[in-house]
Formats: sequence, structure tokens, C-alpha cells
Amino acid sequence: MAVTLGRSALEGAIAMSEAIDLLEDMLRHEASGRTATSPKYVTDFKGGSMRILFAADYEAGYCATKAYHVIQGAGVRYIVTLYRHSDGEVLAILDGSVITDLRTGAASGVAARRVAVSEPVSVGVVGSGNQARMQLESIAAVYRIATAAVYSPTQENREAFASDMSAKLGFPVQAAASAQDAVHGRSVVVTASNARTPEPIVLGAWLGECRLLCAVGNTRAQFSELDMQCFADAALIVADTEHAFHEAGEFRRASEAGVLPAVNRATLAQLVSGAVRVPREGLVVFKSVGSALQDLALASRYYERLGERGVPTAPDLGRVR
Repeated sequence: MAVTLGRSALEGAIAMSEAIDLLEDMLRHEASGRTATSPKYVTDFKGGSMRILFAADYEAGYCATKAYHVIQGAGVRYIVTLYRHSDGEVLAILDGSVITDLRTGAASGVAARRVAVSEPVSVGVVGSGNQARMQLESIAAVYRIATAAVYSPTQENREAFASDMSAKLGFPVQAAASAQDAVHGRSVVVTASNARTPEPIVLGAWLGECRLLCAVGNTRAQFSELDMQCFADAALIVADTEHAFHEAGEFRRASEAGVLPAVNRATLAQLVSGAVRVPREGLVVFKSVGSALQDLALASRYYERLGERGVPTAPDLGRVR
């Protein structure tokens, strides 16, 4: 009988460093041809939209679907369903919000492990929600961070982020008055904004000596976080999967502008397998739109760790975020 694992059961069960390790294991399976993954299927309907993904990891022995839907004015709900590959049995139904936040942070951590950054490391964050928090935690799991700054449009939110993350991670995080102030002069920049606009929120002209730029907030074709100069200036451009190069709005516009040449781009699996090496100098841009393989990597570990303990069905499955 399938177990049901809600948000409260999952929180804290997997640490960030372990999540990064899990994604790296999955990416090695992907690089060796031992996985399958679908593009993101999006259906818009009156008052909302539904997105569905599928993945299989033959090496791990699992399949998974991820479904998340938005209802205008009500928020987003995420559900991950885990299957055994050998016979298709449904093993677990999991709240997907914790999985989504953690695997998105961990994906940036996978990229960061391969990008050498000179100390002292300083980080600029645009966004102050759960994704932004996970991004900073992930970067902190890889680098020894000296300082960080955060910007989001609501002063109360950015100040709360600065206070909370300073206490949690042990280095000073300051609230900045603008996105430019948050990212200027920083060696690592992450964007995890919930802004929904075709106008970019971070400009390449602001980045200076930035070594690693991770953009995770936008996954839709009509929106952007980064301007085209970010891509034009990049020594290497990395995405979760090949699907992402055709899905993300920034990638589509970069391709049209001629600043996304095939010789300058790679997937995370290519980095982890060593098929593509990160240049020793220059800007590395990582654009994440997520993948069901990432969800599967974490969902299977949650199931193995919690499902067999008889964790009871949780009332907060797929709760509104």
C-alpha cells in the first residue's frame, strides 16, 4: 500500500549537502544513459494551469511523476508520485513543495561544486521566499561565504530574510535597497524572484567580476530574470537538461539573439560526468527550470527514509503555498 508523506513529514529529513549528493548520483545515471525524462507538459485552463513531468531512473529502480497546478488567487500545489520501476507499483505520494525547494537549491549546489570562486566569497540574492532561502543555503554548503546581500521589493520580507539567514548560516546577510545594490560586486549571484515580467530583473552590466550566476525564479517562456548581456558575457552556460534550453524564456531569447552558441553550453549531467569542463576564468551562468529526475532523486530517498517507518498519512499533502 502506498504511503502518503506530507510537508511536515519531509521537512528536515534531508540536509542540503545530502541533497546535492543525491542529485549528483542521479546525474551520473543520466550521463550514462540510464534514465528517461519528459519535457514539461503545460495545460492552461480557466483560472489556472497544470504542469506535469515524468522521469525514470533505471539505476535507482524508480519512476516518478510531478504534477503542480496554479489556481489564480489560491496559490500552487505540488504532488510527486513515486513508482517502483520493476513492476510499476505506486510506492508513495509526497507533498512536492519541500522537494521542489530543496532540489532547486541542490541543483545550484551541483553547479557551484564545479565552479572555483576566489575567497572571500560574497553572494547577492534577488528574492526572499523559500526558493531564495534554499539557494543561499546551497551556495553556503559549497563555499565559505564571507558576506551576502538580499533584495526583494517588500522591505519587510528582505529584512526578515537577512535576519533569519544570518542567524541560520553564521555570516552577515544585509538587506539591499535595490537589485543592483544586492548583486553589484558579488562573486556569486542568485536570482529566485517571483516576478512575472518579460523585463529582466538582473542586468549583465551590474555583475562586474561575478563568477557564478544562478537563475532559478522563472520557468515560463514569456518571462525573464536575466538580460541578454548575461549570456553574451558568459564563458559557459549551463542548464538542468537539454529541455531547458527550449523551455526557459531567457534561453529562447538568447538563442534568437545569437548569444547561446552550442559550443558555450552544457547540461548538469555533462558537468558531473566530466564531459564538459568549467573554464577556469569567466562568468558561468546556470539557468534552472527543474526536472522530474531531480524530484525523483529526493522523493526516493524520502520514501526509503520515512516510508518504511510507517509514517502516518499527513494532513498537509499538497497544501497551498
